Amino acid sequence: MIFLFLVPLYFAVNFYMLLRIFHWTKNCTVILDKRRFMIPVGIVFFLCALSPILAFLLPKFWLSIFIRRFSACWMGVMMYSLMFIVLGDLLRLIIKHTPLKSKKLFSRIGTVTVGSAIAICTAVVCLYGTIHAGNIKTTTYNLTVDKACGELSQLNAVLIADTHMGYAIGYDHIAEMVEKINACNPDIVIFAGDIFDNSIDGLDYPDKIAEALASIHAKYGVWATYGNHDINERILMGFTFSWGESPENDKSMTDFLEKANINLLQDEVTLIDNSFYLVGRRDADKPGTDDGSRESVSELTEGLDKTKPIFVIDHQPSQLQESADAGADITFSGHTHDGQLFPLNLTIGLAWENPCGVIKKDNMYSVVTSGVGVYGPFMRVGTDAEICHVMITFNG
Repeated sequence: MIFLFLVPLYFAVNFYMLLRIFHWTKNCTVILDKRRFMIPVGIVFFLCALSPILAFLLPKFWLSIFIRRFSACWMGVMMYSLMFIVLGDLLRLIIKHTPLKSKKLFSRIGTVTVGSAIAICTAVVCLYGTIHAGNIKTTTYNLTVDKACGELSQLNAVLIADTHMGYAIGYDHIAEMVEKINACNPDIVIFAGDIFDNSIDGLDYPDKIAEALASIHAKYGVWATYGNHDINERILMGFTFSWGESPENDKSMTDFLEKANINLLQDEVTLIDNSFYLVGRRDADKPGTDDGSRESVSELTEGLDKTKPIFVIDHQPSQLQESADAGADITFSGHTHDGQLFPLNLTIGLAWENPCGVIKKDNMYSVVTSGVGVYGPFMRVGTDAEICHVMITFNG
């Protein structure tokens, strides 16, 4: 319901941005201060602003998929345009109360200069964010678990999360990810949720993507849990519309994972090579069960031989203390994207005990990746798209 209150604010913000754009353009040249310019520009601008709503309302076919991809890009451009416009207006307001108020800043040339600077800054940041989101880095962590692990002295694991395959993430990005995973020569690969972007319909080449994922080489296989976006659910500007229901996991997504040779754990435990346990939890917000329930981590680990290493895959890095108390040695998570876009990366730590990286909780490590993909606009500013190469040494 909160979305209904934000709609007027969303359009008010867009109207404010349009007014500031017109204020800039009319100072650039008198030609741009004419109705024959302002009316078509205004129409195009508000069609762009309407694109998220149009994508939501239209039935799923090629046009709505195109509009959704465009709307995601629009939201990123709008965010940084608004940020720089507000920053420019605040600076001008502050300077108005200083001795600089009579200077050229408030002349026509000053307005054109400030407006041009805002346009250039927005373009540069969005272009950088788009390019940077496409560069997947490998982050390496070295952890020590004080347990014996069968005949293993080390385990070479790769953690993946938040691929968000679909509208923004396609075959090329996934192929690059697979190449980087295989370069780590992993013993095991872990997908910690948000594999899809709320729908399988947005995948550009599903068969090629499944084939690429199936080419991952790992001694103990590829294992996954679902996240809160691995649900076939309609989303409008980040808001879901399940109206209090608990949407179940989509069979088409599960079938895709089987085709991609990815083993799904849904509140399940598997003992690998009689050496270590892998515990896969359902998502905390969207567990994919008809009653919205999921088992607790203590229920899942009850009865396990806790002299063996226990690794928990939990999409959201929550309940860290509960996992440590339940005997987990490492939890593998994603979800946070490390904020994805500046300035959100500066505040994400307020919401999560471990927003990204590695922390230790009692005898347990929490490993959280910023993710391979993106949510919304294909941009990353201040954060990295990454896979995590986790070298685990056993000291038991």
